Amino acid sequence: MRVLSELEPKNVFSFFEDICNIPHPSYKEEKISNYLVDFAKERKLEYYQDSLNNVIIIKEASKGYEDAAPIILQGHMDMVCEKTPDCDKNMDEDGLDLEVNGDFISAKGTTLGGDDGIAVAYALAILDDDSIAHPRLEFVCTVSEEVGMEGASSIDVSMLKGKKLLNMDSEEEGIMLASCAGGCSSRVTLKLDKNKVTGTKLSITLSGLTGGHSGVEIDKGRGNANVLMSRILRDVITDNNVYLAAFNGGRKDNAIPRECMAEIIVAAADKTAEVKAAIENAAKEIKEEFATSDADLKCVVDISEGCSTEAVTYEDSTRAVSLIQALPNGIMRMSQDIDNLVETSLNLGVISLDESGICLRFSLRSSVGAALKNLKSQIKFISEAFRANAEFTGEYPAWEYKKDSKLRDDMVRIFEQMYGKKPTIEAIHAGVECGILAGKIEGLDCISMGPDIFDIHTTEEHLSISSTKRMYEYILNVIACK
Repeated sequence: MRVLSELEPKNVFSFFEDICNIPHPSYKEEKISNYLVDFAKERKLEYYQDSLNNVIIIKEASKGYEDAAPIILQGHMDMVCEKTPDCDKNMDEDGLDLEVNGDFISAKGTTLGGDDGIAVAYALAILDDDSIAHPRLEFVCTVSEEVGMEGASSIDVSMLKGKKLLNMDSEEEGIMLASCAGGCSSRVTLKLDKNKVTGTKLSITLSGLTGGHSGVEIDKGRGNANVLMSRILRDVITDNNVYLAAFNGGRKDNAIPRECMAEIIVAAADKTAEVKAAIENAAKEIKEEFATSDADLKCVVDISEGCSTEAVTYEDSTRAVSLIQALPNGIMRMSQDIDNLVETSLNLGVISLDESGICLRFSLRSSVGAALKNLKSQIKFISEAFRANAEFTGEYPAWEYKKDSKLRDDMVRIFEQMYGKKPTIEAIHAGVECGILAGKIEGLDCISMGPDIFDIHTTEEHLSISSTKRMYEYILNVIACK
């Protein structure tokens, strides 16, 4: 049963619902990619699909626009997949359960993927409608944006003729982006020795944190479940009767983790109550510290006596927790040139402990190349001090502000004509693909925009219906401008 069929604009929401019904997490975009190819085939549009599943669809100009400058429409097809603890949906295999509440669309128990499913829906609705006046349109839809912009980095754009790019991967109506940070991913691994330990197992779960996008929300002061768990463990792994048995939190390096789980083994029976009290005291301090930003934060401790299991040695348990505590997290520096803009930050998005050791995955961002280089060096040297290994992948360039931009000038003028006010032009700390594509297409003029989407990358994500309609009408006016 269709949920969005009565919403306007019908074509946009019809395609958006199709997209939501197709699983499309990062690295598993084949189904949504093939859906885009089938769309192009059915309408006899020129298309390209590469081995990574990036897709480009081209529609020639409508009558009267043959001499107008081509426009590139751009977005990404993958989404961040998060779900609530009580949600049993397999987001690799199942579509989303959409619901409408007033002016908002959300998904029951999961992220919505409005970032960036709405861009794909906008583009398909435009390409599908032969009544729309437009120049040559080139829709570039990339994979793996949410895990380091790997699709944009690899895509061949040699067939494109456009020098104007409308990136539809922003989440605030009336705010247009003209610059963004660059960044990369980091993977810190530490080998750990284990042995058989018998004692009382304490399972610690942190949950209920607000989380969010590590670029957009990094300045909100929200708690990072992985970092906070390391604080708790720091306060209890202080004696050689406590051993680390499990430590797992977060799913994406660019999402501020909302939950984390750890298990410790207390070897001495008479120490259990003392260790539990230390955990509860550390959790109490954290709850007081983050009462405003993470009001629903909770810490649960379950006790299982008489356990015998493989656990990390005391020395390596201490070393692992100390490494996490020593590595930086959060805002490193604010911009010296733009008020209230984060210049450099990093986010410990994922922790996993397995047979080989512990793995820490970070998302690094900076609008200053030298600052990013320095942050990478800092992580490397701290890691090596703990005999850990640091690797860096998926580096992407910052998108530099273009002083003279006809596209920006036209978009400001059209917005003011339609809505009686000028849009705000901003730089953003989060990464968008404009910087990568500008490096591939000489002289590319880019702007990023989109409708209101709130709490992206979290299970509270919701998309404004009315804003989606306004921004679609705005896009149509932008592409009709000669």
